[in-house]
Amino acid sequence: MDAATRPVIDVRGLTKRYGDRIVVDHFDMQVPRGRIYGFLGPNGSGKTTTIRMLCGLLTPDEGEGTCLGYDIRRESQLIKRQVGYMTQKFGLYEDLSIEENLAFIARIYEIPNRNVKVGETLERLGLASRRTQLAGSLSGGWKQRLALAGCLLHEPQLLLLDEPTAGVDPKARREFWDQLHELAAAGLTVLVSTHYMDEAERCHELTYISYGKLLAQGSAAELIAGAGLVTCEIAGSGLVELSHALRNDPKIRTVASFGATLHVSASSQADLDAALAPYKDSGIRVITVDARLEDVFIALMQDATDNFA
Repeated sequence: MDAATRPVIDVRGLTKRYGDRIVVDHFDMQVPRGRIYGFLGPNGSGKTTTIRMLCGLLTPDEGEGTCLGYDIRRESQLIKRQVGYMTQKFGLYEDLSIEENLAFIARIYEIPNRNVKVGETLERLGLASRRTQLAGSLSGGWKQRLALAGCLLHEPQLLLLDEPTAGVDPKARREFWDQLHELAAAGLTVLVSTHYMDEAERCHELTYISYGKLLAQGSAAELIAGAGLVTCEIAGSGLVELSHALRNDPKIRTVASFGATLHVSASSQADLDAALAPYKDSGIRVITVDARLEDVFIALMQDATDNFA
């Protein structure tokens, strides 16, 4: 298999323990080149730990594999040179300007002609007009853009983005994802963790991990089809009381509020009809709808076993 067809990430049985707790439990992942791969799961599910093992910041207790063709155990230093890693928390120097932060990163990576490279990156990410502004004075969206610029400065082959848009407004999030798709179209591979379902739908493929275990992989359409959920939308009065009752019904998989309606899912039409039968004369309106990605992930989370339990 040549470099063009070899997966950028190819790991098997990846496991990490802290004391008696298994944080990542025999996790497998294969990520093709030039794809945006979404990494989803609840808080504490092991996403950040997995990302850190992939880029060589943590050594797995079990498992093997490669990242960018390098062994994740023996060649972690080589992986670090070709990965851009954007952490959840803004990690650059807030008392330095945008340009000074990028110049510092360029020196760390020993980038040739670093002044030229910094200038090109400022233009590319739309930061040139703010180059002298202190990083600490930037809004969340501009900090995010600066962090992405720092990740791209050394021209990595792989971007690892750990919840990069948390706390960022919708316009900045959309612009950020437009940039990711441009980068992927140019051949860069992106692994991004997110809690936002609209962002998950913009990924080429998705992996869902919960409490350290892999639960599902595939495109958004494949995950929705594979979940086998029958879903309806309920409108009317008394929805709060109805939601409490349905959540206690073993025939119902998920109940979630969407604006002035409830989304209710079951494993079959028969289960859904049986659960709603006692309420058919209460004035509610029931419309069958397609399951959403969020319905699928709520169902997956509810079925998972907490690794603190």
